[in-house]
Amino acid sequence: MRLAALILAAGLSSRMGRLKPLLALGDASLLGRAADLFRNAEVADILVVTGHRADEVRAEAERLGLRSVHNPDFETGMFSSVLTGLRALPPGLDGVFILPVDIPLVRPATLRRLIERLPESQTQALVPALDGEPGHPPLLRPTAVDAALAWTGAGGLREALAALEVEPVEVADAGILFDLDTPEAYAEALRRWERRNVPTRAEALALLRLQQAGERGLAHAQGVARSALILGRALVAAGSRLDFELLEVAALLHDIAKGSPEHEKAGGLLLADLGYAPVAEIVAAHRDIDPAGLDRPGERELVYLADKLMRGWERVNVEQRFQEKLDRFAHDPKAVAAIIRRREHALAMQALVEHLTGRRLDAILDAEGPWD
Repeated sequence: MRLAALILAAGLSSRMGRLKPLLALGDASLLGRAADLFRNAEVADILVVTGHRADEVRAEAERLGLRSVHNPDFETGMFSSVLTGLRALPPGLDGVFILPVDIPLVRPATLRRLIERLPESQTQALVPALDGEPGHPPLLRPTAVDAALAWTGAGGLREALAALEVEPVEVADAGILFDLDTPEAYAEALRRWERRNVPTRAEALALLRLQQAGERGLAHAQGVARSALILGRALVAAGSRLDFELLEVAALLHDIAKGSPEHEKAGGLLLADLGYAPVAEIVAAHRDIDPAGLDRPGERELVYLADKLMRGWERVNVEQRFQEKLDRFAHDPKAVAAIIRRREHALAMQALVEHLTGRRLDAILDAEGPWD
């Protein structure tokens, strides 16, 4: 497929008070981030639409090796920039992405998902959605481009697309909904960029749904996350330092590849491919961890232990969890030996948590209220 992308960088940046396309996000400008996003998706033709302070934006586009087109009517609204860009695109395209430059946190996996879906879809446009809420960037077929160019109604691109067949494509990406309009939003964008290798809770739950975890899988994931956070808070009160965002999403995603052979390893590989290396490391290790020589459990160890305390949403203790496995594999001496070894590791991890907190595990979990 031959794809193009429009990066809309013509706005006044009035609420921000600074020129948004040139704002830094990590070691690149917002314009550079958008360019990287599309280049990594192998989009062939990337076009920047300029308007306000066009000379500065055009200079940044040239530095990035991007071509640009100027919208003299940029003050009339974003749709005028969409039209300017669409008119400047070459013929023969299979699809066109449209992305405002101030939506800088779209994840690469979102573009991959849209591109993979395009040949199969019978609609005129694809729009990424998180829990049913549409976001950016839409991917337009040539018929949708023609319809947008012919649109004379009010409301801009959204209204133009509303008259077409548009397929929402569910993605696990909160960045499709995050726009950067104010200094406060910019500060939040900087925080999110630094944390980009850890998905949000909403993204983690969306990933589980995309992987068809089912109601039981989601219940178990949320039970493990709750247990891990409770234990984590008790350990922090006893002097530990933990990353609670990482702890929660790793617990939610620990069984993301359940049903696959060696699902822990498969889950780690899936998450690593999505750019979630710290989460991938925890998920890949949650089957068995020997706590010998460990001073304090970290996020990895707490996810491992919390998983041993849940059956679906129901709380169990370590002995119960492993007795079920021993009963199931009683006919297999090799499997029984491995289960006993893993049980001893889990009991040792439990003993370490109880030693550090000075409280029994049941008491720690019960203190947070009922589980029904």
